[in-house]
Amino acid sequence: MKLPLLLAALLAATAQAQTYTVLCARAECGQLKVSEAPGRVEVDYRYRNNGRGPEQKEVLEFAADGSWTAYRTEGVSTYGARIDESFERQADGRVLWRSPVDRGERPDAPREAVFLPVQASPAWAGRLAQSLLARKAAHTPALPVGQLSVDKVGRLALPGRGLEVGLYAIQGLDLQPSYVWLREDDHAFFAKVDPGWGGTVLQGFEADADRLGEAQKAAELARLQRLARELPRPLPGLTVIEGVRWFDANAAVMRGPSDVYLFEGRIAAITAPGRFKNAAPAQRISGRGRSLLPGLVDMHAHLGAGDLLLDLASGVTAVRDVGNSNAELAELRGRIERGEVLGPRVAANGFIEGKSPFSSQADFVPDNLPDALAAIDWYAAHGYRQLKLYNSIRPEWVKPMVAHARELGLRTGGHVPAFMTARQAVEAGFDELHHINQVTLNFLVGKGDDTRTLLRFNLVGDKAADLKLNDRRTQDFIALLKKRGTVVDPTMTAFEAQYTQRQGQPNPSYDMVAANLPAVVQRSLLSAEVDMDDAKARRWGASWQVMMELLRRLHAAGVPLVSGTDATAGFALQRELELYVKAGIPAAQALKIATWNGAKYSDRLAEIGSIERGKRADLVLVDGDPVADIRAIRRVALVIQGRDGQAHALSPATLYQSMGILPFVPAADIR
Repeated sequence: MKLPLLLAALLAATAQAQTYTVLCARAECGQLKVSEAPGRVEVDYRYRNNGRGPEQKEVLEFAADGSWTAYRTEGVSTYGARIDESFERQADGRVLWRSPVDRGERPDAPREAVFLPVQASPAWAGRLAQSLLARKAAHTPALPVGQLSVDKVGRLALPGRGLEVGLYAIQGLDLQPSYVWLREDDHAFFAKVDPGWGGTVLQGFEADADRLGEAQKAAELARLQRLARELPRPLPGLTVIEGVRWFDANAAVMRGPSDVYLFEGRIAAITAPGRFKNAAPAQRISGRGRSLLPGLVDMHAHLGAGDLLLDLASGVTAVRDVGNSNAELAELRGRIERGEVLGPRVAANGFIEGKSPFSSQADFVPDNLPDALAAIDWYAAHGYRQLKLYNSIRPEWVKPMVAHARELGLRTGGHVPAFMTARQAVEAGFDELHHINQVTLNFLVGKGDDTRTLLRFNLVGDKAADLKLNDRRTQDFIALLKKRGTVVDPTMTAFEAQYTQRQGQPNPSYDMVAANLPAVVQRSLLSAEVDMDDAKARRWGASWQVMMELLRRLHAAGVPLVSGTDATAGFALQRELELYVKAGIPAAQALKIATWNGAKYSDRLAEIGSIERGKRADLVLVDGDPVADIRAIRRVALVIQGRDGQAHALSPATLYQSMGILPFVPAADIR
């Protein structure tokens, strides 16, 4: 046998192969295969959920001392963008890297540095944790940018398995810790889980995913509980915000300056400055040069523990969750309401998906109409007020599902089911349509077009540029929405980068805040969801402008809008309002959409959504006047929440710093 063949045979004999199951809402949806030989790890990672998912292969190489010498990955991302990235440490010590978003080299990179790809598999995260543990240093340098650390935050024995695993939190990869499970005997990668939904778990241990998730939640909860004790400032007794402009959400006008009094967690009075001479407030907050807004409402969230502080720091004091694990969301919501953790007020929609090869995994994925109606019964019994139907609901189910929901007092909205148009969904009784692409598809889908796939994004990009929004069909559809009072939740921010960003360019939705984010996050924002050449960029950019114009026309016609995001918590809602203004909606109307409309269409207008006497003191104090310049919405100086019979003040600057984000403005002083 020739020497190279002998070497290959020896390597094959010593290689260790492991298979991991990818779980989506506890159902198997893909696999991760890892083959490891001395100094080399090969990974094959793929899954499908909701008609999409990545396909990725990786090769990691290491020197005898464990230092990273090479990395290579290829494949396709969730939305179809090319994955093609490499890293190499040369014999002279130089390191070179190349990706779709950047390329570079360093002659003096520390040997202990680890490499951070733009998109990596869970196996890479496991190997990263191993390397950080082996360094035994407070921080490890990362390439191209960043500093990382790892802490052990949990340990779990698996009964009957003879195995113990440890939970490790990696700091520096994102705005919150990234968790990974390793075996305790050799630190081999064991799992990376998303509590309540699944994750990636060593084959044969799928039944343990929930136990791993519960232990991980406990670790994250301990962190959030500590912050909930340390960060809020109670405002006992009477508080006055002096001489402040305040936004009248119902009228959509800025009023004042006025003194706004808060007592026992509610708005007590709004008066001319200095009118109450003997009020003797316990706290005074200057409103000079500032504007007071009702707390913002994100009407399209999929809330997780990592979103809570981002929402509050950005002035989002209420959300509507439109698809989640029901049990996980109920638990998180309860903890927020009890004050155990900081977070926005939560309203929930009941999520129902139909069974198909393209299903989004969920609590209810019925295969027949009786089961779909039974799911509605469950949601009605548990106090839900609205349903979200999804892509694989069969068209013939929609009308009876809507009728059944209405009998029980529930509204219905969501995605337009495949093989229907938005008009047909509205005529069948939909009260609400989600996503601007779903509305635009009304004019584009043909018989047989399967919008359970990426077609629901690609068809819009390829063809929306040709739409003539002055034609009778468009006018009739908008008139139908107006007549029916159908709400539209456009989630513009969720699509802006998809239709306009090219690889290596700044993400337009977050470019204005990127400089304040950790360096690793800044680099990740250069990665586009879709690959575009010049022709595609022009085409999809023109289609995006059509969607923006359609949004303007919806508002001008009086179609009710709500501001949802389906994107990064907090920052995305701020961008959503900027996009409304950019589309031609006046800033005051954009603010009304994000406050009054959000409260109204989530059945909370009696408590939140406007600055009125008796309503909860869920308020946002911003530097400047967002009616004059909507960008002032980003300059949040103070957030106030009314709960437990008392107002509580939060410093956005402090909240941001807890996530490694540089503050945007100093916190308002409380005297």
